[in-house]
Amino acid sequence: MKSNLLKKHAKSFYWASFFLSSNTLEKCSSLYNFCRTLDDIVDDNNDLNEKKDIFSKFKNDFKNKNFNNQIIKDMWSVINSESISKQIVIDLFDGVETDLKEKVVIDSKKDLLVYSYRVAGTVGLMMSKILKVKNKEALKGAIDLGIAMQLTNIARDVCEDKQRNRQYIKHDFSSIRSIIEDSQAFYEKSFKSISNIPLKSRFSVIVARRVYRKIGDYILKQKNIDNYNKAGKIYIPVFEKVIQTFLSIIDFIKLLFIKNLDYNNQVNHNILEQEINLNERI
Repeated sequence: MKSNLLKKHAKSFYWASFFLSSNTLEKCSSLYNFCRTLDDIVDDNNDLNEKKDIFSKFKNDFKNKNFNNQIIKDMWSVINSESISKQIVIDLFDGVETDLKEKVVIDSKKDLLVYSYRVAGTVGLMMSKILKVKNKEALKGAIDLGIAMQLTNIARDVCEDKQRNRQYIKHDFSSIRSIIEDSQAFYEKSFKSISNIPLKSRFSVIVARRVYRKIGDYILKQKNIDNYNKAGKIYIPVFEKVIQTFLSIIDFIKLLFIKNLDYNNQVNHNILEQEINLNERI
């Protein structure tokens, strides 16, 4: 089953996936497997030059539609069936390639947002296409939800990233708290856009958003960098996922009453637009 990797590596998303139809889950799993393959290439313990060679081959195989590779074949099936722009996938490759360096240092908000768009906003956008979202403003919200989740990832993985010689933010609790606060703005902005997801898939996204956002709260509970360092990778316990799932019912009801989507995260989108033409991708 394609969802095996989802179950093993993406516990929060796997929890939310129970509320998707089997056909939609199949496509989401194909997307996840593709993204996971890219992540595994850059996170592997191989020599950097070897990783660059593997990455380059995978990218060329994708561009040349090498369907001997099942993961690439499944991904192209999703791209074609959901009319996903190839440029979005190229953006994803560009983001992942950022990590193929001896040392990665991101020291500006613009670079952090562009990186987060490339490695996660793209995924949010492609997920929305799979979920049959048509409204352009809602698709911007999908990008923002992807960025929010990536900022959460960065806040959670500071120690792990340091071991890999990557610094997206400084290794201090003030920086961790700050990026979680930044993520909150993207989570908030993304909420109303979920109202444009068809009803049969909407609840899954609401749950994923709630559960993933909760990771930030659990990080902040560490209160200082010493506790954070000792805590290891922070996951949401099952009882908390159950609570957030029930609270998602309230969100679902709220979204039923949203009639007009006036989406505005222009301050952050203006920063992104310095490098990425969002309208072109959408």
